[in-house]
Amino acid sequence: MATSRAPAVFVADAPALDFLNSIATPTSTPIDWIDDGEGLLAWLDQAHLVPPQEIKRLRARAMPGEFDTVAAQARALREWFRSFVRERMGRSLVAADLGALAPLNRLLGRDEVFSQIVAHAQGDAMRLQPTRRWRSPESLLLPIGEALARLVCEEDFANIKACEGHYCTLLFADHTRGRARKWCSMGICGNRAKQAAHRHRHTQ
Repeated sequence: MATSRAPAVFVADAPALDFLNSIATPTSTPIDWIDDGEGLLAWLDQAHLVPPQEIKRLRARAMPGEFDTVAAQARALREWFRSFVRERMGRSLVAADLGALAPLNRLLGRDEVFSQIVAHAQGDAMRLQPTRRWRSPESLLLPIGEALARLVCEEDFANIKACEGHYCTLLFADHTRGRARKWCSMGICGNRAKQAAHRHRHTQ
């Protein structure tokens, strides 16, 4: 059973990087939000990657230990993709990088996405809504894979940065004007940097 943990951190401005940040050292102590099956379910719910009703259905059908197994697969996927990102962050991807994405393409090939006509939230209009068949706990990896694929295809890796905080390990996509972002959050590492600079000035 997952131990009590703080809410997950979502500061990356990119769901795939938030997934990489599901293990992080925002202060001085590392936290892994998907260290077991319950942690994975909680993180997916907070990330809004899996509808709550589908998590409930999967939970009702799952065998003991199944979610822990999937969490281990998610952690392996996370560390594989972290290596891919860290080796390429700061520059745009090129066609030669495609070969390294074979594991992700294999995961995407397991997906079962289809569309349904549903009523629009307002009024009587209809709309086409993509949905997914959640056949087993392993299907929880599929929206994560989709998020990773979207990062590869839609984000300029030149904008991916690591927080400059001393202990911090968080990554983010810098979408600020001038690409001047330095911190995962001004409320966390940004403030610590300001306080450190203030102390330094007053000890000179």
